[in-house]
Amino acid sequence: MKILVTGGAGFLGQALCRGLLEQGHSVLSTQRRHSAALAAMGVEQRLGDLADAAHVLRALEGVDAVFHNAAKAGHWGSEQSYIDANVSGTSNVLAACRQHGIARLVYTSTPSVAHSGRIPCEGGNEADTPYATHFKAPYPRTKQAAEKAVLAANGTALAGGGVLATVALRPRLIWGPGDTNLLPRLVERARAGRLRFIAGGHNRMDTTFVGNAAEAHLLAFAALAPGSACAGKAYFISNGEPQPVREIVNGLLVAAGEPRVEASLPFAVAYAAGALCEVLWSTLPLKGEPPMTRFVAEQLATPHWYDLSAAKRDFGYVPRVSVAEGLEQLARWWRERH
Repeated sequence: MKILVTGGAGFLGQALCRGLLEQGHSVLSTQRRHSAALAAMGVEQRLGDLADAAHVLRALEGVDAVFHNAAKAGHWGSEQSYIDANVSGTSNVLAACRQHGIARLVYTSTPSVAHSGRIPCEGGNEADTPYATHFKAPYPRTKQAAEKAVLAANGTALAGGGVLATVALRPRLIWGPGDTNLLPRLVERARAGRLRFIAGGHNRMDTTFVGNAAEAHLLAFAALAPGSACAGKAYFISNGEPQPVREIVNGLLVAAGEPRVEASLPFAVAYAAGALCEVLWSTLPLKGEPPMTRFVAEQLATPHWYDLSAAKRDFGYVPRVSVAEGLEQLARWWRERH
């Protein structure tokens, strides 16, 4: 099949491209800038912005299926920039699928669509974990709107006949070899003495090794069809090994050859600092992302781990690489790279 991955140059995007190539598919990617890594894989690149409906229509021409992985992530930025990338971009992808008769779409969502502030989620499943109704950042708000649009599009008619089948996956905190964002930032902050846990970092959270996240997408794609068990549904994805935040962070730091971090801030202090940073970064010409926001404070201090039974039942997802094995792979990659 000829399959397009949106955001194929990104961390998870590259893993998806590799996995699809290994299965014998012809793989394309659309993203804003040329990627040497994708070129080395032999992935065709169709460059442009997903907020540009004309570009998306051209990019999806001749495609049999889509992995819609691209998004504007992070915890800071203008509301409009998140709407353009996550809401308008997804709307354009869905419209192009309908116009070109593309029958399968796998969407990369996030558990943040169901995070309601300080309300913990401990072993929650998709049925008993409702969508959040209040947000302190545009990322989860726009990702929720996009996920709802993707699931609502399941079963809609396609030009030329047939219907669209969609599924949304919510991987939690992806990490592993190839990470050029999370781990480098942790290392930079730790070396600068600016890394602190919130409320001791004892709350447990799920994470997802990048290979497991990619495999979950491939398994869902293989099972996806009109009327299939996973069509029109969203699924939590993780390693199924919830750990305290302090162990997650220190495991990553040790894999990068860095010492463990023990310093901590009370939640009230971190939340107040986040609120102050949001005001300062909104009113002053300060560059980059603020070091703390209310959204990040809540994310880092609240338990979030999930029941993976639905993903196992509907498309056979069982994490194959454990956290310990993943950290070993990460350590080898980091040593080779640095």
